[in-house]
Amino acid sequence: MVPCQDTPSVKCPYTAEIRVPTGMTCLMSATDPAGIKDKADTQSDVFRFEQMKPIPSYLIALAVGKISSKQIGPRSFVWAEESVLDAAAFEFSETEAFLQVAEKVVGPYQWGRYDLLLMPPSFPYGGMENPCLTFVTPTLLAGDRSLSSVIAHEISHSWTGNLVTNKTWEHFWLNEGFTTFLERRIVGHLFSEQHRGFAFVGGWKALQNTIEQFGVDNPLTALIPPLDGVDPDDAFSSVPYEKGSMFLLYLESLVGGEEEFNPFLLAYVNKFQGICLTSGDFRDFLLSFFSEKAAQGVFDEVDWKKWFFEPGMPPFLPKCDQTMADNVKSLAQNIVKVIGDSAASGDTSVLTSKLSADDVKPFSSGQLVELLSLLLLEPSVYSVVGVLDSVYNFSNATHNSEVHFRWLRLGMKGGMRESADGALAFVRRQGRMKFVRPLYRDLFGSDIMRAEAYTVFQEFANFYHPIARNLIVKDYEAAVKASNTQQA
Repeated sequence: MVPCQDTPSVKCPYTAEIRVPTGMTCLMSATDPAGIKDKADTQSDVFRFEQMKPIPSYLIALAVGKISSKQIGPRSFVWAEESVLDAAAFEFSETEAFLQVAEKVVGPYQWGRYDLLLMPPSFPYGGMENPCLTFVTPTLLAGDRSLSSVIAHEISHSWTGNLVTNKTWEHFWLNEGFTTFLERRIVGHLFSEQHRGFAFVGGWKALQNTIEQFGVDNPLTALIPPLDGVDPDDAFSSVPYEKGSMFLLYLESLVGGEEEFNPFLLAYVNKFQGICLTSGDFRDFLLSFFSEKAAQGVFDEVDWKKWFFEPGMPPFLPKCDQTMADNVKSLAQNIVKVIGDSAASGDTSVLTSKLSADDVKPFSSGQLVELLSLLLLEPSVYSVVGVLDSVYNFSNATHNSEVHFRWLRLGMKGGMRESADGALAFVRRQGRMKFVRPLYRDLFGSDIMRAEAYTVFQEFANFYHPIARNLIVKDYEAAVKASNTQQA
């Protein structure tokens, strides 16, 4: 079976027999990730696996290492190296709650076990939704479960992506847009509709950043991008996740909200499970399911061509609860105003007298992330990042990788050498592309830091996953080209 053609359009079950050195544990994306272990000889053991459900080849996963497990739910274990096992068990203890909410929306979980494997730091993604055995990055270990939405996302793939799969990578949004939408449904049910709305607002900003980076006319920012002759790794971005989930939120609003849309989600999974489909198949089923509403003209306003094929941002942000986002925006605006008052008076003490650590005490970790994201867009902030840190103590939030990452970027915008050193330390110990690529791009974009950063990259190149390594090289080449153009 392996090696095989790598296409999402073909699914098959598999069995495997893996021999590993004695003392090692073998796991696979199979119905019983614990495997059946036999003694092969005095130096090796054999693990046997069986995956009864047909899956595409990209979901065949194999991991071997000195790892232990701890039960975190009636159908879930977390696997990790012994030194981080307890931390992982605590961080992912909400797994069963996520599963149960998802089951209420899209039907029974069909894969038996749902285990998690904490990957080495070089793992390039937040998670990988292998059936029965999700791979997750250690950057999720915040100590307070504040980054657990990634687990909700990977769990959601058990229905959208693993059961119902895009036929080709042009229709990748059918995997990731649906999964992001379902992830936020879980968040809304477990926490609040405000949290769900806040996630959509954050996703909108992430999409804006992606499209700004790619270019508003770049065809790769279309929901269905043209990929002929394009490496899908080069096209990878937040577009299928965020633009896709925004489209579904828009359609949900048209049909009357969650109570009307949830039955469609369940019917969609039941109709297409085990099948690979295109965006046209999705549209046809939606219009068929809501045939009465379609006859009433509910979908007449939907510009399918624009949503599917035009690059750039969606026409608008669909309606969602923006309470949490508005609270962050209000503080960000006040910080910018106080900075302006300070600059006008020439008195930096205005900052410390009018801003207080109490400003952010009510904020969740996600709101701190959003605050830093907004401040990154304000050039007036850059020159006073040190003063802001003395007020809000952002530099000590190293336990939360999302907060720490954005603080490092803001510090570098302000020319803080300690932030550049922090970024170099970060890319030496983590390989998650969501973090290391922007940090390297910032470092490569600095004439002062470019050579040092590239030396660090060369030293740690073999630490990174090949996909990450190749894309960082392209980022470096683009930075050098841009610098040479400016100097010409």
